[in-house]
Amino acid sequence: MNADFPIRYIDPVFRPPSEAESLILPVTDGCSWNHCSFCEMYTAPQKKFRARDEAETMETIRRCGERFGAGVRRVFLADGDALVLPTRRLLQVLSAIREHLPAVRRVSSYCLPRNLRRKSVTELEELAAAGLSMAYVGAESGDDEVLAKVNKGETHASTCEALDKLQQASIKRSVMILNGLGGRSLSRQHAENSARLANATQPEFLATLVVNFPMGEARFRAAFPEWEPCSEHELFAEMEHFIGALELRRTVFRADHVSNRLVLKGNLGAEKARLLNEIRVAMDHPDQARLRPLWQRGL
Repeated sequence: MNADFPIRYIDPVFRPPSEAESLILPVTDGCSWNHCSFCEMYTAPQKKFRARDEAETMETIRRCGERFGAGVRRVFLADGDALVLPTRRLLQVLSAIREHLPAVRRVSSYCLPRNLRRKSVTELEELAAAGLSMAYVGAESGDDEVLAKVNKGETHASTCEALDKLQQASIKRSVMILNGLGGRSLSRQHAENSARLANATQPEFLATLVVNFPMGEARFRAAFPEWEPCSEHELFAEMEHFIGALELRRTVFRADHVSNRLVLKGNLGAEKARLLNEIRVAMDHPDQARLRPLWQRGL
């Protein structure tokens, strides 16, 4: 560990856009699944999955308290799926955060649905009481055919089960769907079944990103060789189908990640009509739409 900085990071480090002001606290390295063909986040050799040593984690939290004191209000538990850790370990981490970083008001983590299969609602309630308040769930799709083709290792049912467990434990859920993941052939069912997933679980937060491959498509196409990318217009049409099928009561929706050409923000369902209108303007009159310039996307 660097003597001048209390946290040992292994690059690259990832976090959700909404955790930009959070302390990124690694309790694991890499992703325990890491078979999703579309994901490049944890494929670097140095990012092989492992749980961080307990003693190192506790010392890191203690030193962060000494270094940052009351300046830390939010903590994000890294890397790809910290909730894979046993409940005992997670409770130990949350207790140390309370002790050494007492100003923290939100602790969050990425969460693979598979990691909640062995955790009971009671265990999740214990984690919530100890300070875990948000889980970011990369559902990617609500369609079983799409999920199988991209090696997600989940189904519509397994994702619903995990989201329902989190809700029962009063842990807020931020769900992410990948626009374009099914390609042209599966676009409609990807949109409709992803909406069905959201409708069934009513997440507090919902976001869409656009599938892209900065490191090339070879890994993805090896699993899904017939995939054809959607055009920009087809991506907008998929979003129209998705949002049109949503029946949400009070969900904060964001499509503002850099991968999105059309930035959308609103509350569903109160602003569903406005969001659909913005999509239709982008489809029919792109010169009048608020499209992100290609150079800003950096993809």
